[in-house]
Amino acid sequence: MLFHYRAEIVQLLVSPAHAYFGRSKDGPAADVSTELVDRVEIVANKGIRGDRFFGVKAHTEAAMTFLAAEAWEAAGDVLGTDMPDPSVARRNVVVRGVELDPLRGIEFEFEFDSGEGTVRFRGGRPAHPCSWMDSMVIPGARKALIGRGGLRTEPLNDGILRVGPVTLHSPVELDAAKASSQVKRAQPLR
Repeated sequence: MLFHYRAEIVQLLVSPAHAYFGRSKDGPAADVSTELVDRVEIVANKGIRGDRFFGVKAHTEAAMTFLAAEAWEAAGDVLGTDMPDPSVARRNVVVRGVELDPLRGIEFEFEFDSGEGTVRFRGGRPAHPCSWMDSMVIPGARKALIGRGGLRTEPLNDGILRVGPVTLHSPVELDAAKASSQVKRAQPLR
């Protein structure tokens, strides 16, 4: 049985290199381009063409990262501040209306109304926030994002993702009202 949910891809990020490395007090790398794009090309088992994790064997099960916009905003509520653009978190896909945690260890897919087909993923481990969030957002941001940092995934087929409305097909029941909830488990669900 498949469950079907209307959702939205609100942001797609591609970056050919890491911007956050070394000590956060030294600031991010200055020469790293980050592109917010309307569409990305997905390659099975490799990730987003042109992204820093594309085809990196150590990251094939985590080639792409998803972040729920609601979780990002909930971290701002905890901190008592408006969060900056979610591109600061450097997650590849920002979605709205998707509870990500139940997708750990599960195959799911996005389908576009335009008839372009579907893109399938396998949910992996959580995408934990790093200490860089304290310097890139505000002190305390990392702690507020723990359990809200998103989901690492592996793409299972070639395809295109676009910003805009999408239908999510999932073999597990999801609750969009829980998209902002802080998750306590560290390992993928079985």
